[in-house]
Formats: sequence, structure tokens, C-alpha cells
Amino acid sequence: MKFEDLLSEMNGFGCFQKMVLCINFFGRFSLACHFLLGNFIAVIPSHHCSISSLDADEIFENLTQEERLIVSIPVQEDGTSASCHMFSYPQLHLLSNSSSPSEAAAVQCQNGWEYDNSTFISTLATQWDLVCDNKGLNKAVTSIFFVGVMFGAAFFGGMSDRFGRKPMLLVSCISGMAFALASIFSSSFIMFAVLRFFSGFTITGIAIVSTVLNVEWVDIKHRRLVCIIDSMAWSVGSTSLSLIAFCIRDWRWLTVAVTSPLLLSTVLWWWVPESARWLIANGKAEKSHYYLHKCAVMNCKEEVISKIKPEALSIIVTDGGKKNYSYLDLVRTPKMRRLALLTGTIWFCVATMTYGISLNITGFGLNMYLTQFVYGAIEIPSKLMVYYLLEKIGRRKTEAGAQLLAGISLMINIFIPKDQWVGRTVVAVLGKGFAGAAFCTIVLYSSELYPTVLRQNGMGYNSFLGRLGVSVAPLVLLLDSFWGHLSQTILCSVALIASLVAWQLPETRDRCLPETIEDVEGTGKSLIKDHDKREDEEKMTMNGHTEEH
Repeated sequence: MKFEDLLSEMNGFGCFQKMVLCINFFGRFSLACHFLLGNFIAVIPSHHCSISSLDADEIFENLTQEERLIVSIPVQEDGTSASCHMFSYPQLHLLSNSSSPSEAAAVQCQNGWEYDNSTFISTLATQWDLVCDNKGLNKAVTSIFFVGVMFGAAFFGGMSDRFGRKPMLLVSCISGMAFALASIFSSSFIMFAVLRFFSGFTITGIAIVSTVLNVEWVDIKHRRLVCIIDSMAWSVGSTSLSLIAFCIRDWRWLTVAVTSPLLLSTVLWWWVPESARWLIANGKAEKSHYYLHKCAVMNCKEEVISKIKPEALSIIVTDGGKKNYSYLDLVRTPKMRRLALLTGTIWFCVATMTYGISLNITGFGLNMYLTQFVYGAIEIPSKLMVYYLLEKIGRRKTEAGAQLLAGISLMINIFIPKDQWVGRTVVAVLGKGFAGAAFCTIVLYSSELYPTVLRQNGMGYNSFLGRLGVSVAPLVLLLDSFWGHLSQTILCSVALIASLVAWQLPETRDRCLPETIEDVEGTGKSLIKDHDKREDEEKMTMNGHTEEH
């Protein structure tokens, strides 16, 4: 009996599996908020040079605040006050004729800045004056966080395959919460950047561990449903972030708010089961039998597992039982090498494109809260569409098609004038929907392609490259300073590349998960039996058609 057959007999999507999904929901919710948190805590509000030094001058006692700005701050071509320059000395003649040119040279701000606090009470920019020459540090914060996520993905991927899914999930929840909360007490920007790096490093374990746990505990026919539900947690978190940020305008309290679900995840962790597949693959059949028994009892199928002894479970492992695997095993054999290259390329491109859109919530003329809400909300129907397409046309066509449509959406926006912000926003939202569909599909697709003994390593490797793409995305957006459409052109290109690469992957619809490297290489017993079984079913179908005719 194969593991999928055993799960099916115990109800492959019963109360036990639903419990695991619900517990992992809270961690995924918080993860989405943290990944997009930079959209709100790193905002640069309207600002101008501080003119508080004029308060001590008797000449300006009777001047209004607006008049003080006129004589102290140059006016830009669009009629707004300059953000980074001031007059070297007050230009009182501008009070009588504010449109006349000033002969005084403009200099950089001498006494700091004054910020518009009508929208944000406090952000990183206002906390540490990350404006003008230092405004790039706001984008750097996002990149620093995702560099941490990148290395964390590789770390937790390898550690989860070595020490198990469950313990590393706890490590990720506790350490991620600790570093995130510690960051709000930062006394300098450097301290905050370091803590933000470790927040990303630790919290990313939740993503790759919970996803693999969900997939490894369900049968074949429910894998796509579990993937969609798991991904919906991300969409709900992304959508909710706009509402949370709208209510909480201080960056410290906003960080606390989006971190709080991890406390609940830590408490509920005690009910999370270890992966029975991983336990069997690592020669821990007794422990695996324990969790399978809990699953059978909760699903009211206790009679199924009572007939199976723990030692009988070890037949699923076909490569000799206990063995330590590492990332090097991803490149030791030819088909594993090819698989790692293809999936890694797709993850990098998908992540770069998706977050290039997600992090650009102020580039289309709409309210940033509304844009964030719409970006999150559009993912819900797009993922429902993915649920239908995964069954009808398979993983490969869904992934390649979603990437192609996302690339086309980005291409269209290159040719829409920037003053037509409604049209640009609609096209961008459609592109975000297709990007979300592509990301949702590749997570499930990758988890089905890698064998159990290397699944966490494979997902860690892919997540590493994906987060590399995410850390590049904010830097890509900065390229618009050279040419207004350069970032859109790059994002469009990587989407089209990912679409082409996706066509090279094998289809996994209705197929058993590979358990060993030999299964991927085509020499594993479980894969051969599965292949023979499908051939027999096809022959029986053909014979049935022949008899009918």
C-alpha cells in the first residue's frame, strides 16, 4: 500500500487535515503582513525644511505659517514647496509678489525637516529623517528584510529536512515574533535594519514549513484545494493589512499589530502534527504510526490504521531508510539538477515580478490604502480560478499561462500614459491577479515535483531564489528615475521568461508525490508501480472502448 492510498482510506481531507490548515492560517496571515509592511512603515510623507529657527526673529512674529513658507522655501515647477532646499536667507519681497523670481541661492536643509502628520503619525522616514539624500534607505529597509528572508529560507529548508517540520515551525514562530517586537525599540536606523534582517530570516520558516506540512498530510485529489486554502491565508493577510494600517498610523504599533497573530500560532503549535512522510523517510516508523493513529481517530477511521503495524510503514522508503540529505543532493543526479534549475528560475522571476507590482502601491495615482486593498482582494478570485484550472488543464499550463498574462498586462501599462491613472491601475490590478495565480501555482507545483526526502530542501532552495527576486524588486523600482518605464519593462521580461521555462517542467496532476530521488530519476519502485498502474488503467479504458464499438 502506498502512502497516498493509506491517507485516502483515512479520509485524506478530514477533520485532522482541516485542523492543520486552520492552525497554519494564523502564521501565514502574519507572514503576508510582514512581507508588505514596508509599504506603510517606510512611507515618506510630505515634508519641507524646518523653519523653526525663524520663530526667534522679531520680523516674523506677525507672519502666518503660510507666509513664513513663502519667504523661506523655494517653489517647484508644479507649485509645491521644495522638499530638500530652502533659501539661504528669508526673501521678504516675495510677500508682495510671490510669483517673482528670487535671486537668493537655495541651499540644503540646515535644521532638519518638518513633516505632514495628517496621514501618518510616525514612519521610518520621520523617525530617522530618511528623506532627500537618504530617501533610498526606505527602499533599502525592504531589501534588507528580504535578504534576511532569502537566507532564512535556505536555513529552514535544510533544518526542516534534518530535524523535522514541527520543531522548526516553532523556532520560526518564536524567533520571528521576538525579533519583530525587538525592532520597535530600535534606537538607530542601523539597529532597526539589523533586527529587520533577522525578522525576515526567522519568520520565513513559517512559509516553507507550513506549506509542506499541509501538502504532505493530504491525499492526491485534495492537494490543489489545500494549496488554494493555504494561499488564501496570504491573500486575506494582504487585504487586511490595508485596513490595519488605515487604523494604526504609527509604525511601531503597526508592527506590533501584524506580529500578534504569531502569539496565537505559538500556542496552537502544540496541536500541529509532525509530517508522517518525513518520519517514515527518516526511519521513524513508530512515531509516524503515532501521528497516523491520531489522524485516523480524528477522522473516525481508526479501524484503518489498527490493521497496520509500524514496521509495515517502512516499505514506503525505497532507498535504505535513514540518510542525511543536503542541498548538494539537488544537483547530484541529472534530472534533479534540471528540476532545480527550472524551478529556481521560475521562483526568482515570479517573485521579482509579483513584488515589483505589490511594492508599487503609490505609483498609479490612487490612495495607497485602497490600492493595497484592491491588490490583495484581486488575488481571491484569481486563486479560485487557479483551483478550477489546476484540475482542467494541469499545473504546467496554469503556471505558464498565468505568467504570460501577467507579462502582457505589464507590457500594456508601458504604453498607457501616466496621466491616465485609472486605466493604469486597472491593468496593474489585473497583472497583480495573474501574478498571484502564478505564485500560488508554483508553490504547489514545486512541492509536488520534489521527493519527500528532499522536499524541504527543495522548497528552501526555491524560496531562497524567490526571496532573492523579492529583494531585487525594490531596487528595480528605483530604476524609473532613469526612464519612467524601465521597471515595467524589466518586470514584463522576467514574467515572459518564467512562462517559457514553466513549459519545460513535467506535469504532476493526479500523480503520487515522489518519495525518493530514484522516483524523480525514474528508477524508483513507487514511481514504476504508479506508472504501471496508470498504464493498466489506460489499457482497460482502451479495451472498454473497443468492446463498445
